[in-house]
Amino acid sequence: MRLIPVALALAAALGLSACSDADVASRNLSKAADNFDVNRRVVFYNGITGEYILSIEGLCSKGNDDGSRKVTITCKTGVGEYKKHYLGVSDNVTYIMEQLEPLPVGTNRYVVNFKPSAILPDVRVR
Repeated sequence: MRLIPVALALAAALGLSACSDADVASRNLSKAADNFDVNRRVVFYNGITGEYILSIEGLCSKGNDDGSRKVTITCKTGVGEYKKHYLGVSDNVTYIMEQLEPLPVGTNRYVVNFKPSAILPDVRVR
């Protein structure tokens, strides 16, 4: 049974050996954002009128399954409270997502987050 964790660690180390510091830092920042640890500002901009359409600011994560014309932004608004925004992107509407503050992330190790609540189903007893 101890061979499985060792094999996984070895596979992860071999897979990351070709990564640069920038690649590891980028992945770790993305994981931190997906865990709502990064303060961001997202601005939707109309390129024809030059006006901001919408601005979202807070502990926000961009959707991982967004298509080329759709953007989802999920923000943590409190303990166990979240808001999700669906936005369309067109030929004249684009968006900018910026990280507002620096975040210390490691460049020598890759971060893996294990969340049992994501694996175990929400069981409700009646």
